[in-house]
Amino acid sequence: MRFLTLIPIFLVFLGILKFVEITVNLLVLICVGAAQASVAGFTSLGGLGTGSFNLNSAYSPFEGTELREVRELDMQFTQMRAPGVYGGVAFSLTAAALTLVFLVVGAKPIQQLRMGLLAGECAFSLLAGAAYVVAVGLYLHLVSQVNSTEVCKRRERLYARRGYTSMNCVVQGGDAAVALFGVAAACLYLASSVVCIRAIRTVRAFQSHQAAKAQHSPKSSSKDRRVRNHRDVHRTSESSHNGQALATLV
Repeated sequence: MRFLTLIPIFLVFLGILKFVEITVNLLVLICVGAAQASVAGFTSLGGLGTGSFNLNSAYSPFEGTELREVRELDMQFTQMRAPGVYGGVAFSLTAAALTLVFLVVGAKPIQQLRMGLLAGECAFSLLAGAAYVVAVGLYLHLVSQVNSTEVCKRRERLYARRGYTSMNCVVQGGDAAVALFGVAAACLYLASSVVCIRAIRTVRAFQSHQAAKAQHSPKSSSKDRRVRNHRDVHRTSESSHNGQALATLV
């Protein structure tokens, strides 16, 4: 009874963690795109035209040589941040897809659960948690390196001349959100690996208990049959003895 109580609790908790992990992965993906759009610059395609002006707008505070210079700086700045953007998008999408696969494949009754699948899920959760820690560190390192370049500083000065102080060389709110959700995802995956290990131990104990019960069941049933046969023989011998005694008296 203890196994039947603990196993569903572990599996339900593990499924809830998977749902939350997928959601956090999508939040990381959204924050990566939003961070790039907010710092790419208004004259860059990476800005997605979300600023107050761009190359095709009717009004632009930059003109002539200054416009060409800020456009080149925006393009260089966007290209330098591109590895973090593409890597963050690919990593978060891959983690979300694999988590969804394990969630769907693991939605089975207790009797159909395979230890290999649970072991693979545990290994994936452990590796995903460690990978997220490394990915967040690399992302922040790349952002810090790009912000310390001369391209970023020249670009900051150009925008500051026109009153746009948001294009500075510090870690922006979008980058901080990426790091925050990345750390949250790492904690969720590590917690999922712990729950998965506990589930493996419980399922293994349950399966061992069921196997032992199945082994002892035929022996006990055969023993009961032998006892019943012995009683029947004994009853038959007693009835025949009583019959012989009755015949003698007659």
